[in-house]
Amino acid sequence: MLAGEFATAAALFEEAASITAATGYTPVRYQSLALAAWRGIPSDAVGLIEATAADGTARGEGRVLGLTGYTNAVLYNGLGRYEEAFAAARAGCEYKDLGLHGWCLVELVEAAVRTGDKETAAQATRRLEVRAGASGTDWGLGVLARAQALLADDERADSLFTEAIERLGRTRVVVHHARARLLYGEWLRRVNRRVDARRYLSDAHEMFTRMGAQAFAERARRELVATGEKVRKHSVGTGDELTGQEAQIARLAGDGLTNQEIGAQLFISTHTVEWHLRKVFVKLGITSRRQLRTVPWAS
Repeated sequence: MLAGEFATAAALFEEAASITAATGYTPVRYQSLALAAWRGIPSDAVGLIEATAADGTARGEGRVLGLTGYTNAVLYNGLGRYEEAFAAARAGCEYKDLGLHGWCLVELVEAAVRTGDKETAAQATRRLEVRAGASGTDWGLGVLARAQALLADDERADSLFTEAIERLGRTRVVVHHARARLLYGEWLRRVNRRVDARRYLSDAHEMFTRMGAQAFAERARRELVATGEKVRKHSVGTGDELTGQEAQIARLAGDGLTNQEIGAQLFISTHTVEWHLRKVFVKLGITSRRQLRTVPWAS
């Protein structure tokens, strides 16, 4: 993802959701879950992930449960809620396949190190090494170097973080390049190299902010503040915080339409309308439909 692409992707997924609901075909939206997790807004991500997990359990689809474990781990690692990230990643790693399992291992290593379970982190890193070594790509070897750096002594960690940043910088996986810079900056601060830490943390903060990865951007900002740097906390305006479909639903609800009427007009289910309205209420800090009529942009 490059600058602004998370927001663009979100709008496209909202449109796709309306089309699939209208046609009666509702596949598991892997991309929607991943996007919600990387954007790092719990009110958007948690309900979607939980609903998908429940659906996967009901259908006995292990891959879906691997996906929800992975996306939960991304969300909670970004938020710095490492105990929850650890539980999610470990659950996700129970379902092995050629794709999601490797991603889960990456999240498990970071969460395990942060919670002090270095043995689990080491085991996950060894499993990741088998996969990354087989791939031989900068992407695979880059995330492996990053995982190894989290477990290494200070001298070796420095060179491994540098390798991870160089390798991931040659790929198009920009979010993981930014994460390598974040982790290196965090490590540099902890070994009292604050001037060096600011450089990498600033880069990570700027990259995550441009992408719209809010939780990781905030994590980088907190680390920058800890180095003594003054960083303005990014705030999102009331109307700008809503997605296109959320704003549309909010306007219709403010005009007095029922959920059923809104669903019929937008070709989505009543349940989907209710889900979006719950998110709107949280984002706008309101508790009733009547209050939507007082929001200037909803009139």
